[in-house]
Amino acid sequence: MPWPSKRKVPGAEKRPFYRSLFFQIAAGLVLGAVVGAVWPDFGAALKPLGDGFVKLVKMIIAPLVFCVVVIGIAGAGDLATLRRIGVKALIYFEIVSTAALVVGLVITEIIGPGQGFNVDPSTLDPGSVQEKTEGAPASASEFVLDIIPESVIGAFAENSLLQVLLFSVLFGIAMIHAGERARPLMSLIEKLQDIIFTIVTWVMKLAPIATFGVMAYTVGEYGLGSLTSFGKMIGAFYLAILVFLVLLAVLLRVTTGVGFLRVVNYVREELVTAAFTGSSEAVLPQITKKLEDAGCSRTVVGLVVPTGYSFNLDGASIYISASVVFLAQAMGTDLGFSELLTIILVAVLTSKGMAGVAGSAFVALTATIGAVGGIPAAAAVLILGPDRIMAKGRTATNLIGNVVATLIVARWEKQLDRRQLDRALRRGKSKQDSEEDISEASRSAGGK
Repeated sequence: MPWPSKRKVPGAEKRPFYRSLFFQIAAGLVLGAVVGAVWPDFGAALKPLGDGFVKLVKMIIAPLVFCVVVIGIAGAGDLATLRRIGVKALIYFEIVSTAALVVGLVITEIIGPGQGFNVDPSTLDPGSVQEKTEGAPASASEFVLDIIPESVIGAFAENSLLQVLLFSVLFGIAMIHAGERARPLMSLIEKLQDIIFTIVTWVMKLAPIATFGVMAYTVGEYGLGSLTSFGKMIGAFYLAILVFLVLLAVLLRVTTGVGFLRVVNYVREELVTAAFTGSSEAVLPQITKKLEDAGCSRTVVGLVVPTGYSFNLDGASIYISASVVFLAQAMGTDLGFSELLTIILVAVLTSKGMAGVAGSAFVALTATIGAVGGIPAAAAVLILGPDRIMAKGRTATNLIGNVVATLIVARWEKQLDRRQLDRALRRGKSKQDSEEDISEASRSAGGK
C-alpha cells in the first residue's frame, strides 16, 4: 500500500462535530454538572480524574520549558536580539498587567459588591488563610533567592518553573557563545521537543474526561448553589475581565491587525481546558505549538511564553485588585485615592513575586492585604467561597493574555508571518491537527 501523501484530500478539513476536542470538553462539562447534581457523593469522588490529568501534563512541563527556551534563545543567534526581545516583553508585561490591576480596582469600586456585608473581624478564622498560604516566600529577598536552584536536578524534579527558566536562559546563552560546536546539541534538543509534543498529543485526548471529573466534583462537593454564591462579587470580577479583554482586543487589532475573537477561537480548546482544570500550565505545550504554527518565530515564543507564565498574569492581577477592594468594603474600610494607589503599587510587585507558587493568586492577595494595611489578613478567608468560581476566569485570562502578548511582541520584532497566521486562524486549529485530519482522511479513502 503506498504511503499516504499530505496533499489536500476532499473532506479532510471537516470532520463530525462530535469528534472535535472542543465539543467533547463542552459535553464533559454538561455531563459533569448533571452527575454532580444527581449523584453528589459519586461526583465528589471523581476529583482524581482532573488531578490526574494535570499531573500528567505537569510531569513534562520542566523539560518542555527547557527545550522551548533554549531553542528560542539559541535560535536568536546573538545576544543583542535576545536583549531586545526580552526588554520589549518585560515592558509589555508591566504595562498590561498594571492596566489589569487598574481595571479590576475601578470596576469593583464602582459596583461595590462588598458594601453591606458589615463583617465582624473577630468572627474570621485566620487558620484557613494560613493553611492556604503555607510555603509562600516571606519577603522579596527570599523570593529572589528562591529563583536560584540549589541544584539543577532539584529544579526539574520539583517542577519549579522559575528555577528551570533561569537555568534554561543561562544554558541558551551559553549555546550562543559555543557557536557551531553547539549545533549537534541543538539538533538533539529539537528532537526531544518533538517527542514531548507527541506525548502531549496523547495526554490531551484525556482532557474531556478530566473536565467531566472536575465539574462533577465541583457540583457534587459544593452543590449547584456554589455557582451562584457571592454573586455580586463574582459578577463584578467577570465584568472587569470583560472590560480588560475589550482593551486587549483593541491593542491586538491596533498592533497586529488581527481580530481578537479569531485568536480566541484558535485557542478555544486550550482556554476551556485551562479554565476547568484550574491550571494554565496544563496547556503550556499546546499553546507553544499553536503559536509556532500561527507564524510566531521560535525565538519569540521561547522567550515570551515561559516568561509570561510567571510575569504576565493579567487574570490574577484583576483578581487581586478586585478582591482587595471587595474585602475593604466588606470590612467597612474606606479607601481613598492614596489607598487605592497603594493597592496598585503593592499588587504590581506581589502579583509577580508569587509566580510559581501553588495557589499563587490567593497567596499574592494575602501579601497585598498585609502590605496595604487597614484590612486584617484573616479577611482573605471571605474570598475562599467565590475563589473556586473566579479561578476559572482568572486562569483563562492569564492564558489569553500570554497568547496576545506573544503575537504582539512577534509583530514588533517583525517575526510574525501574517500569511501563516491568517491560515491558522481560518483553520481554527494547529498545523498538527490539520495534518492528522488529512492523514485520517487519506486512510479512510484508501480503505474504501
